[in-house]
Amino acid sequence: MLEPRGTSAHPNGKMGEMASHTPAGEGIQKSKFLNRLPALKVRNFQLFFAGQLISLIGTWMDNVAEAWLIYRLTGSSLKLGTVGFCSQIPVFLFAPLGGIVADRYNRHKIIIATQATSMVLAGILAILTLTHRVQVWHVFLLAALMGVVNAFDIPARQAFLSDMVGRENLMNAIALNSSMFNGARIVGPAVAGILVASIGEGWCFGANSLSYIAVITGLLMMKLNLPVRIASGKSPLQDIVEGFQFVKEAAPIRTLLLLLGLVSLVGMPYSVLMPIFADHILHGGARGLGILMGATGVGALGGALTLALKNGLKGISRIISYCAFGFGTSLILFSFSRWFWLSAALLIPVGYSMMVQMASSNTLLQSMTPDRLRGRVLAVYSMMFMGMAPFGALFAGAIAERIGAPWTVAVGGVACICGGLFFRRNLATFRDGARKMVLAQQMVGGEPAPEVTAGSLVPATDAELGEEPISSTS
Repeated sequence: MLEPRGTSAHPNGKMGEMASHTPAGEGIQKSKFLNRLPALKVRNFQLFFAGQLISLIGTWMDNVAEAWLIYRLTGSSLKLGTVGFCSQIPVFLFAPLGGIVADRYNRHKIIIATQATSMVLAGILAILTLTHRVQVWHVFLLAALMGVVNAFDIPARQAFLSDMVGRENLMNAIALNSSMFNGARIVGPAVAGILVASIGEGWCFGANSLSYIAVITGLLMMKLNLPVRIASGKSPLQDIVEGFQFVKEAAPIRTLLLLLGLVSLVGMPYSVLMPIFADHILHGGARGLGILMGATGVGALGGALTLALKNGLKGISRIISYCAFGFGTSLILFSFSRWFWLSAALLIPVGYSMMVQMASSNTLLQSMTPDRLRGRVLAVYSMMFMGMAPFGALFAGAIAERIGAPWTVAVGGVACICGGLFFRRNLATFRDGARKMVLAQQMVGGEPAPEVTAGSLVPATDAELGEEPISSTS
């Protein structure tokens, strides 16, 4: 814990009642609102939140500008898929290394290093573009290097949330982190669409490079008291194998990650094909691309805020199944729309469903995982979430060349629906195992007890967990 538990204690009922009748009542109402968002009471998380918000606006500007640059230079859906592949395949390949680094070393220093490296890479792309020297292979190479950085950044940054706010506020921190990500997703593409159409892609890349200064400054301002990490005494390869073995033997974690991987493989590549929808199908151009990407961000922001106001894990597995189904259905409807504003409206539930599923899965994974394995489990999460996407992007680009972007997106939507239905069918078994793993972590304060392993969890009944009995229809 980075902050004393006592600093976020709520006022008791009697004191709150007295305060509500004083001139300070407005302050009490503000305090009640913050009580719904306890992670924001932690100073280090406040710094992290503010810095990341600015930086992520730049990142989304960069994403839109990069996609449009490739499309302008080549006009090829296959090349759009290829740049997506280059940016995300390193996450699949190197995330296991990123996971053991996050578990062995200071996560705060790791994040500072990855953010500084990202700033340099974005600056190089800006210079190449502004000097009119950029070529397609430059974009592919820089995208691949950024993917390597992300392979180390994502596990460390996700695990660092628990270091900042503690396990009891973890769900709120993840939801707020997602809110920040998608608030930037609304602003960034909209600004990028205007800038690309008026002054070109290079200025978007330059703004992204400068935006990293905000997050690095916030990280340097933090006052940290991180626990000392004890060396496992194992080789890096043994640590990697231990992480994969834990995921393999923990059925709820394995099931959750398989669903996540399926959605990332067949559903998420719709965003790679968005320039084609914006230009050829909906005739919106660069500004239209910004609006479509921003609409997805509006929905995703709504989903993240919904989770931020949710207390506890109750019902979260059912939410995950509904969101996989809703994501697929919305994608199918979007693929058949030929009206620009209807398409933009349909992307709102696409973003909402996607974000709720991803953030809920992240929360549940971290609630079931001991801290000493957190980085490695989140590395596998990164492999399923971002690591499968490049294969999907490459396949989607190639398939779209043959059957068109709309049918490619529709087929992905059908596959997401099938995955959601399968998850729903096995929900009772999943919830039983997940509750036992969450209880195991609560009993031992986040570290596995000697008798608790992935394959041998402490017994837990519904009564012990304080919830209603599980049924296959719940």
